[in-house]
Amino acid sequence: MSDDHPFPTITQYASPDLIAAFAYEGRAHDDDPRWAESGAPDAKTYGRWSGHMCGIACLRMALLARTGEAPTMFELLDGARKYGAYTEDPDSTEIRGLIYAPFVQYVLDVHPLGAEVHPTLTVPGLLALLDGGRMVMASVHKEIRRPETPAPGKGGHLVLVTGRQGDTVHFRNPSGHTEQARTASLPVVEFAEFFGGRGVSLT
Repeated sequence: MSDDHPFPTITQYASPDLIAAFAYEGRAHDDDPRWAESGAPDAKTYGRWSGHMCGIACLRMALLARTGEAPTMFELLDGARKYGAYTEDPDSTEIRGLIYAPFVQYVLDVHPLGAEVHPTLTVPGLLALLDGGRMVMASVHKEIRRPETPAPGKGGHLVLVTGRQGDTVHFRNPSGHTEQARTASLPVVEFAEFFGGRGVSLT
């Protein structure tokens, strides 16, 4: 799938133009005037979960690309939580997720997509999945949105890799702070600097 124009760009925050403020200026996540568009029941719930919704945004993009329709972000989140794709620590209330195996089961049971966990995924393996027509939710460091600076680590954030042209991969970043960072392309060697070597493929 070399031409990725049919793919929508969905962010994990309701206001894409505020992502730079959330990421770098300390703006509170619940201070988003468009929070209701996410399907969240209130601004506080939105603020608590929006920073953990990269995988949900990837799923929503995949559903829109394949079927032209998708539930709201929080409807998808609620479904994924019922399957245990997120857990909450009872003491600290810390959110853990996205957990791949229950997430994939949720997708297979509920949505018209194929899904497979890839607990170890090499860069050639990622390219092979793309060449086979799959989309890949790839674990990358969140600072892939600023690839001009050295990668501070690998993994911890999910982007939807939609295809490639030669040695360039195309992906949608749910926490991209600019339009270019949200609908992004990078040489494979640069992408690999941020890539955590795992992910989920969708068909």
